[in-house]
Amino acid sequence: MPKPTRRKATHLLSARELRGLAQLATQGTLGVTDIVEGMHQAVWSRLGLQGRREEEKTRSAGLTGLVYRSIRGSTRLLGRGVDQLLAAWPADESQEAGEPSPQRLALLAALNGVMGDHLAESGNPLALAMTVQNPDALSAAPTGHLLLLIHGLCMNDLQWRSENKAGQAHDHGEILARSLGANRLYLRYNSGRHISENGRDLAQLLQQTVDAWPVPVKRITLVGHSMGGLVARSAVKLAQDQGLGWRERVHSLVCLGSPHQGAPMERAGHWVDLLLGSNRHSAPLARLGQLRSAGITDLRHGLVQDADWQGRDRFAAGPVPQQALPLPAGIACYALAGTTATKRSPMADRLLGDGLVPLRSALGEHEDPTLRLDFAPEARHIAYRTGHLQLLSSPAVSRQLLAWLAPSPGNSK
Repeated sequence: MPKPTRRKATHLLSARELRGLAQLATQGTLGVTDIVEGMHQAVWSRLGLQGRREEEKTRSAGLTGLVYRSIRGSTRLLGRGVDQLLAAWPADESQEAGEPSPQRLALLAALNGVMGDHLAESGNPLALAMTVQNPDALSAAPTGHLLLLIHGLCMNDLQWRSENKAGQAHDHGEILARSLGANRLYLRYNSGRHISENGRDLAQLLQQTVDAWPVPVKRITLVGHSMGGLVARSAVKLAQDQGLGWRERVHSLVCLGSPHQGAPMERAGHWVDLLLGSNRHSAPLARLGQLRSAGITDLRHGLVQDADWQGRDRFAAGPVPQQALPLPAGIACYALAGTTATKRSPMADRLLGDGLVPLRSALGEHEDPTLRLDFAPEARHIAYRTGHLQLLSSPAVSRQLLAWLAPSPGNSK
């Protein structure tokens, strides 16, 4: 596998990314105009004109309709002008080829998490492509053990390298790779797409990585934080279905704070959608909540398969999918859950969790046995006084990962 060259980090948005922002601003203005017009008509209909369709048509074709059509036309015209201006802007080749700065990448990752599906579908240059980052390409000899770390929603690969509570630099990937004799790799991807879509792309990308690796790959370890654990589960299943060779090399899969049974924050957002949509005046505002990405709505119930969402309105009320994806056979699977509580209790389990993911969800627990994930008792661990993001920087979490993953007699594949 050819070693990538180091690229200088660039701090400002490139010309392509500025065009993407302009495109997004135009689309956003048009969307807000639609919402305002919808509320305008809702108010008119409540003034005693509900059944008078001819008058509504007259308003739409008359002065009111002219105003909204003018706003849309002006917005599109301005958007095309800005796009043409930026297209003619001389590109800075060093900036286009440069590695984004941490600040710039954090901005792009957050934007992708919130509306990455729209960015990808509209061909917006702000959409992140899925890539494997190899920070040790120029300094470490290739081994036959690959350690792949997969970030969560609205995050990026650089955020595995963080500071712990003592202000010291910390990176689970670096610690694990050194102890396991592995090469660490980090996945960068658009977390706003459906989890199963990212799982499908990861399945193919990991096969390409294994095929191009300079030495035979004998062992793969997957570590996913938050959504990353769900993407890893999806990728393993799709690799098995497609008969991809890397599937048989996976020895361990670790999920850090992954919402296997969903996250209440997204369920709350869905509840707000339904509440707004139930009122004629506020119904247009429900479209604001529906700007959130497919990746976010997948987290409502931890959807990891195409069948969980295909053919469904992801914003409509409906039951939880009744076909859970079981843990992959032949792979040692581990669940590490964080909680801000000091000890476990029924109240803390239900209300606290790590601040974003409930404890039971991260451990794969569910009242319905058909939806439960069967992590072995020794493969489950709770990190107390640890929030969702602190799972990335906790030395105690690293020690637990080493206890699970460190080589021992009879533990190799």
